[in-house]
Amino acid sequence: MRGPGRFDQPLDPLVAAFNASIGFDRELLPYDLAGSRAHVRMLTKVGLVTPQEGELLLGGLDRIEQEWQEGQFNPGVDQEDIHSAVENHLTQQLGAVGKKLHTARSRNDQVATDLRLYTLDHSGRIIGHLTTLMGVLLALAQKHVETLIPAYTHLQRAQPVSLAHHWLAYFEMFDRDRARLTDCIERMNILPLGSGALAGTTLPIDRAYTAALLGFRAPCENSLDGVSDRDFVVELLSALSLIMAHLSRLSEELILWSSREFGFIQLTDRCATGSSLMPQKKNPDVPELIRGKSGRVYGHLMGMLTVLKSLPLAYNKDLQEDKEPLFDTVRTVETCLEIMTLFLTEGFTLDTARLAQAVEEDYSNATDAADYLVRKGLPFREAYYIVGALVRSSLANGKLLKDLSLREWQTFHPLFEADIYEAISPKQVVSARNSYGGTGFAQVREALARAQARLG
Repeated sequence: MRGPGRFDQPLDPLVAAFNASIGFDRELLPYDLAGSRAHVRMLTKVGLVTPQEGELLLGGLDRIEQEWQEGQFNPGVDQEDIHSAVENHLTQQLGAVGKKLHTARSRNDQVATDLRLYTLDHSGRIIGHLTTLMGVLLALAQKHVETLIPAYTHLQRAQPVSLAHHWLAYFEMFDRDRARLTDCIERMNILPLGSGALAGTTLPIDRAYTAALLGFRAPCENSLDGVSDRDFVVELLSALSLIMAHLSRLSEELILWSSREFGFIQLTDRCATGSSLMPQKKNPDVPELIRGKSGRVYGHLMGMLTVLKSLPLAYNKDLQEDKEPLFDTVRTVETCLEIMTLFLTEGFTLDTARLAQAVEEDYSNATDAADYLVRKGLPFREAYYIVGALVRSSLANGKLLKDLSLREWQTFHPLFEADIYEAISPKQVVSARNSYGGTGFAQVREALARAQARLG
């Protein structure tokens, strides 16, 4: 910010445009006004402005907010940033009284406060979006406890599981995301205002009062750290990057499931697009875009870490680069959470017949054949090799395990009896995995009840 006291030549227009943040930090206006209102009330309390001046300042801030909402307050590059724009506009309205708004504060502690108010607000909103998405996943799981789906390792069919168990795996991921954001909120909920430019102020301010007015749990302990700390931005970007990782993993599975090779889901017209050339195509653009946007969010995290990596104390103009990546990340994550919620709700239909077929057409019940022998006293590793040889033989003869005759089973070991067919049936394979946290139907129903309690 420049004034006639120190400078006698105008700023070069190119430098002015390069230096200004008004093009993007206007997103902070509601938080800047909230911080200014609290600051005015504190100044009034300690006697740095009179009650009458305080009322004039608060009324002026309310008018600026109304003008903003009505599209009448549109500051340009000449205002440099939203904080200066508010102060200048207030001074135009109130004259000398408007100049008292900036008493006992700097733009350094002001923007740090605005940014924390922004991150606190949007962290809460994102927790709300996560909770809604988790509710959709839980509803899907409740409908499909006994629907079976092949589960994979190395993208090779491994063992059948309850589809509810699969949905609940993503429920767990997003629940961890909620916990991470809650943890971030604890550390970002600290008030920098009152730190001044870097060293505090000589004026008799009451920082605890300002913190209470704005809902912060405490003022920051160190003024140098207060104006220069952006750890909370990095933490939030990191937590949001993990949300995007989880959304991207879910997107990848939905993309695979919608392909003809898998055929587990059919895309609805509501959430799919077509090809400009191939009339038969129905493309999963929604999950593909979510998957692609994860890279955008990761890039913002790395960019912010790079900005911070060699900054000396205290405030440096480099920190102006914290806002655009933060704002874009928050918008991207909020949009992706909303669109994934929509996609899970009405973007596809499940092909249950194809799923039922899929769990019958492979060797994912081989482990259960080995466990069958273990229950009859055979050491697991010995049972493992016996069933491995049995699978190799079955592949050579073009048969599935369920199609082998009892004599063929007993060729590999006499402990195999007629009940082997029930033991390797898909429903039994899933139902039998009744260890805590497993895919057994009883365990899944208990997990659903626990998940419902956590969601509530």
